[in-house]
Amino acid sequence: MKHLLTAIAALTFMTPAAFADGGFGSDVIFLGEVHDNPAHHARQSELVAEIKPSAVVWEMLTGVRASAITEEMLSSEKVLGPFLYWEENGWPDFAMYYPIFTASDAQHFGAALPRDEARRVMGEPVADVFGTNAELFGLDQPLSDTEQQAREALQMAAHCDALPEEMLPMMVDIQRLRDARIAAVVREALVATGGPVVVITGNGHARKDWGAPAALKMAMPEVSVYALGQGESDTSPEGTFDAVEYAPGVDREDPCATFNKGG
Repeated sequence: MKHLLTAIAALTFMTPAAFADGGFGSDVIFLGEVHDNPAHHARQSELVAEIKPSAVVWEMLTGVRASAITEEMLSSEKVLGPFLYWEENGWPDFAMYYPIFTASDAQHFGAALPRDEARRVMGEPVADVFGTNAELFGLDQPLSDTEQQAREALQMAAHCDALPEEMLPMMVDIQRLRDARIAAVVREALVATGGPVVVITGNGHARKDWGAPAALKMAMPEVSVYALGQGESDTSPEGTFDAVEYAPGVDREDPCATFNKGG
């Protein structure tokens, strides 16, 4: 826990009054993150404690696992992490996320996209993969040429310029599918609990211009949505947010080093 306390001390926080102007009164609050930055999770934990949401929707959890969380599990980091198959699913150190689970009495919902569904996009239209209510989240409609090209460029950059160009449309469809899944689970959580709902997810899904908030507004235009992005040092997250906060970056290996060396 020492690294979390250090991160909290180093974070540049928005003033509580500034966040309250738009955040605390919203039906749904997206709290973005860079997944391996402990300061971002410390901030999420602080805000969840202040917001006291009725539900928390997690990008990282399947619906089955989230619905099976018990009070006993929540009382132990060493029990909850393994139960959620956290490490097996490739997420960073669970110790960074655990305080978010215990920051409120919220009901937990999982919005993770199963790998087999993501693979289906290779051979099926994204709306067919999503299934019922795909049209509510815009999956039955193509993106504009401008947005499609911008999304494909981001996917290429995210994969170290190593993807075959013919794969880019599929990668964009998978991202759209993930956004729609998050939005659908938020809709479920709102109906089940009445809100407010907090969403814990990466900045890419929290962006309001084309992430899960945009998909949610298509399905529920009457719902008020607030999105907080979290950047690192002088690096801003891509996309549109209601507010962006910054924390120091973390030391990490260059994910493209292998490609740059030709390995």
